[in-house]
Amino acid sequence: MPVILGIESSCDDTSAAVLKDGLILSNVIAGQKVHEAYGGVVPELASRAHQQNIIPVVSEALRQAGVRAADIDAIAFTRGPGLLGSLLVGTSFAKGFAIAGNIPLIEVNHLQAHILANFIKEPGVESRHPSFPFLTLLVSGGNSQLIVVRDYLDMELIGQTIDDAA
Repeated sequence: MPVILGIESSCDDTSAAVLKDGLILSNVIAGQKVHEAYGGVVPELASRAHQQNIIPVVSEALRQAGVRAADIDAIAFTRGPGLLGSLLVGTSFAKGFAIAGNIPLIEVNHLQAHILANFIKEPGVESRHPSFPFLTLLVSGGNSQLIVVRDYLDMELIGQTIDDAA
């Protein structure tokens, strides 16, 4: 059963999760209050906060999951879309971790991940997820999309906003 470390840094939250055979063992999120004074996310401040948060967040996710770095079989990380500086922090950390442990990397599309998160299993919770095919409305950050999902990797975008989320 593979153990996967997931790293998410597409916008203003630094997140790390550990999954084993599709079952979530930990999920740690560090928010960023620094943006409250500006009424929205400031990209440069977000990337700096990710730099401060990434090591403690990943360390805590591993601790909560009861696994060591050597137990990780793969690292999934958000490749995009998102804020460039924020994505760079998560990508750089994931690559460094992977090189240090000779661990494979899995690039994740942030928007597809929102859809596929429905298939993650939680301990003690009955697994419920949509049956293929299904239609989904995705609203995330500056993205609103209507997508037909035929299978895990077979998705068709049928409509989207031009410049911002609904």
